[in-house]
Amino acid sequence: MIFMKRPFLPILFLFILSPVLITGQEITVTASFDTSRILIGDQINFTIVVEQPADVKLSLPVFKDTLVKNVEVLSGPSIDSMKLTANKLRITEKYLVTSFDSGYYKVDPVYAETRGINGLKRYYSDYSLLEVARVKLTPPDTVSKIFDIVQPYKAPLTIGEIMPWILLILLTSVIIWLILRFLKKFSRSKKEVVGPAIIEPAHEIAFRELEKLREEKLWQNGETKKYYTRLTEILRQYLENRFRVFSLELTTSETLEALIKTGFKKDESYNKLKSVLNGADLVKFAKYKPESFENELSFENSWEFVSVTKKTEVPAPDVESKEKVREGSV
Repeated sequence: MIFMKRPFLPILFLFILSPVLITGQEITVTASFDTSRILIGDQINFTIVVEQPADVKLSLPVFKDTLVKNVEVLSGPSIDSMKLTANKLRITEKYLVTSFDSGYYKVDPVYAETRGINGLKRYYSDYSLLEVARVKLTPPDTVSKIFDIVQPYKAPLTIGEIMPWILLILLTSVIIWLILRFLKKFSRSKKEVVGPAIIEPAHEIAFRELEKLREEKLWQNGETKKYYTRLTEILRQYLENRFRVFSLELTTSETLEALIKTGFKKDESYNKLKSVLNGADLVKFAKYKPESFENELSFENSWEFVSVTKKTEVPAPDVESKEKVREGSV
């Protein structure tokens, strides 16, 4: 109603807001070198800075090989953005450039463009100037002093140049690791299959070690845990020598299961072995303190297990006895 009565008010309102709208959409583009003069081969940055509203989408051209003729791009662009205000951003692009030809170079204005309902719109920077100068090494009297030859300039390595070597090193390392693992596994399996030849009977070794353990009187001197550790080591070594059950690195349940797989029956000897191993686990891992009769019983069960399960060899018949049998039969 107020606008209808006073038709000049909408026009006045838009006129007041127009600077705010223009300022809110203000976009600036600047482009410049770190310095306006370099020597041949020096490296500097070419920086493009765009300040724009946060809700505007802009695109910048990408320089790949050169900015202009004889001004080469070594790397870039590296892009960084910073929020200036709640609705304004600053976007910075940097290129690392160099030149190997002296002279004066002028880089055309860089533009940022946006597309809207009104079509394509571009925002330009100023021209960028660069002077590339030669190095003056020759003194007025060239005969009075001799100068060394300047070494060739080495450009920095890029990721694309380094990556094939990194992949080659990783591939070689993996192949060497697989070969070593295969050889180690093969040698281990071969060793387990062949096994060392047992010269002394298994039960004789076990009886000798049990006698030593008895003479040490460990549990009588308060070293119960050490006593059961030694006792189980003797039994496990006996199982390895007698039944080829490699139990030194197995748990009690795994040891008993491996013993059953050899054809051993779950008889009284099996129960005695199980009782000794389980009792030793309680002492070593559960801090159980057995009575004196339990310690003696564990030793007796171990001795009896070895005695019952030892391998008895049948002696070969004597040649003379064979001859006597033949004569008697005649």
